[in-house]
Amino acid sequence: MSVTELVPGPFKVLSVVGARPNFMKVAPIVAQLQTRPDLFSSVIVHTGQHYDEKLSKVFFDDLAMPMPDVNLNVGSGSHAQQTAAVMAAFEPVLLESRADLVLVVGDVNSTIACALVAVKLGVKVAHVEAGLRSFDRTMPEEINRILTDQISDLLFTTEASAEDNLRAEGVPADKIHFVGNVMIDALLTHRERARALKTPTALGLQPGAYAVLTLHRPSNVDDAATFERLIEALSPIANELPLVFPVHPRTRRRVADSPSAARLAERGRLRLLDPLGYLEFIALLDGSRVTLTDSGGIQEETTILGIPCLTLRENTERPVTVTSGTNVIVGTDPERITAAWHRIKREPVTAARPPLWDGQTARRIVDTLETVFTVDQQRSA
Repeated sequence: MSVTELVPGPFKVLSVVGARPNFMKVAPIVAQLQTRPDLFSSVIVHTGQHYDEKLSKVFFDDLAMPMPDVNLNVGSGSHAQQTAAVMAAFEPVLLESRADLVLVVGDVNSTIACALVAVKLGVKVAHVEAGLRSFDRTMPEEINRILTDQISDLLFTTEASAEDNLRAEGVPADKIHFVGNVMIDALLTHRERARALKTPTALGLQPGAYAVLTLHRPSNVDDAATFERLIEALSPIANELPLVFPVHPRTRRRVADSPSAARLAERGRLRLLDPLGYLEFIALLDGSRVTLTDSGGIQEETTILGIPCLTLRENTERPVTVTSGTNVIVGTDPERITAAWHRIKREPVTAARPPLWDGQTARRIVDTLETVFTVDQQRSA
């Protein structure tokens, strides 16, 4: 569908999705915009940063999300190539759409690319999940977060630390809005649908008797020796619980070349799966005894599900998952990983739901947009 064929509304919000983590953040916001058709019209642009069906299309179905109005189909490439390709493809779409606001989420290349195009064209930018910091600038996502926050007009935060970070970086207080975690809106909305799938049973797994493993960070998977050491470090847990590993496309070749992964797989202690849809994956997480991950979003989901989470990194940009949730930062050191696993076995995990992680974040975001647009309209009248 051409952008010009869309029915314009009083305020047009163009929401960008590009990679798997974006969909569950944008879906609740789009749903809220659609409840106010007299105030908003909604356009969804999919950059195509993730183009595998299991990393993209199935999420629209699982989240009951409208299919994108425009797909840029940029595909893969280096960070520079992908960011440049998104910018070049997005600019004419934004010009044609005449959007009042570009809404970006998270920290992927599509986020910074579309935010840059918008701000250079004088279009307002809202960044959902603003202010999160790992303080590790070797992470490409950290650079995307910092730069997007510096050029955004509205910054929607998930936890108190995010506002502290933004204020320390000189962001004016009136741009910052603490609204909670919109990804938890999606989780709470679809959790029962996910459970009804009985994914663990369908996979022949006994609930509470397996661990979920996810790995995709370059620091963990790009170097063969680093990946091999990490799999070896997880072996003591695998000896007690089978590791169920939905394999990210960027990790698949590394797994295939790993002697340790091959040995665990041969013994039935490592089970490799293709990427799962959103509902299937939530069901798998929900039935696990423990989750081992280098993903930021999974730290948040396990906090709400009450599943112990061991984060295989030396930092997290989501500290509330540690202070309030079920998350423990263990890095890749075998002793730390094993010690944390033994603590989980000894002590029941307790977690407090972080403030405003209540399923109402999308409503608060759209309420804020309504207020901002109303004020702008009054000023221009």
